[in-house]
Amino acid sequence: MPRNARMRLVSIPLLALLAAAPTLAQGDTLAQVKARGHLVCGVSGGVAGFSMPDGQGRWHGLDVDFCRALAAAIFDDPDKVRFIPQSSAARFTALQSGEIDVLARNTTWTLSRDTAAMNFPVITFFDGQGFLVRKSLGISQVKQLDRATICLQQGTTTELNTADWFRTRGLSYQVVTFANSEQTLGAYESGRCDAYSTDKSSLYGERLKTAHPDEHVILEEAISKEPFAPGVRQGDDAWRDLVAWTHYAMIDAEEAGITQENVDRLRGETLSPEVKRILGLEGKYGQGLGLTGDWAYRIVHHVGNYGDVFARNLGDGTPLKIPRGLNALWTNGGLQYGPPIR
Repeated sequence: MPRNARMRLVSIPLLALLAAAPTLAQGDTLAQVKARGHLVCGVSGGVAGFSMPDGQGRWHGLDVDFCRALAAAIFDDPDKVRFIPQSSAARFTALQSGEIDVLARNTTWTLSRDTAAMNFPVITFFDGQGFLVRKSLGISQVKQLDRATICLQQGTTTELNTADWFRTRGLSYQVVTFANSEQTLGAYESGRCDAYSTDKSSLYGERLKTAHPDEHVILEEAISKEPFAPGVRQGDDAWRDLVAWTHYAMIDAEEAGITQENVDRLRGETLSPEVKRILGLEGKYGQGLGLTGDWAYRIVHHVGNYGDVFARNLGDGTPLKIPRGLNALWTNGGLQYGPPIR
């Protein structure tokens, strides 16, 4: 891809962020959320396993449950949250303008985004860019896509990742970009492209939308690091801490063996100091977050620990069947690691 074209890909979303900077919603986000009586969460409009409404309009997914956990910590009610779908192009402006309190929308944490008037408190899902291809092509490695036509979505990191990967290996390809995932998948399935590339986690859901899912395969190889993280506005460290510790509480609970199923029973048993702190039975650790002492208990009671949420939305019991992989606890060879509550 020509250098000037690559520069346009980088500059357009960042210019949108910086242009929105003068209109940032300033102040204490937690106080604003409490005064309003509900959280406003920006999510994707339809990524299976992460954020998608069902036929009754109720939202489901890993990102959705994260927002419900945040609402549970604040209000003791996981339903005190409003979900607003955000496109790839509009998501950052929505955060900066104050339309949403937190962006929980399969967004990759990058340096340019982190320094353009927003913060990423914590990584909730470790992912990588992959490729969906037809089994009939007999392709098992990305390098076999040399001179192939690849469908990509506009306004995402996939365009630059693809350009970097192919250029550094001396391979060529043709790219066709589309405004949203529906158009991208439609073009791929119609035969306009040899491959469809996006985050591997999304490809599991996209494959299920095809007319014949068994005729398509997701290549095992990932060509990038895609750490998904919720986004918050800069200048409100207290809100950043609360968003981060909502995730850490879910990780610490899973590591301690505290689940949504056993959390109420455990409160009546003789417990270790660590478990007591997580359940709010020892210490006053919620005060530093502007919350009650049982904030972490509320999260697990209403939503579950990280393993509960992963299994419910992405695991073997779902149509997606996404492996825990890097998202396993650090004690099980993964990267999910929660600092101690103490």
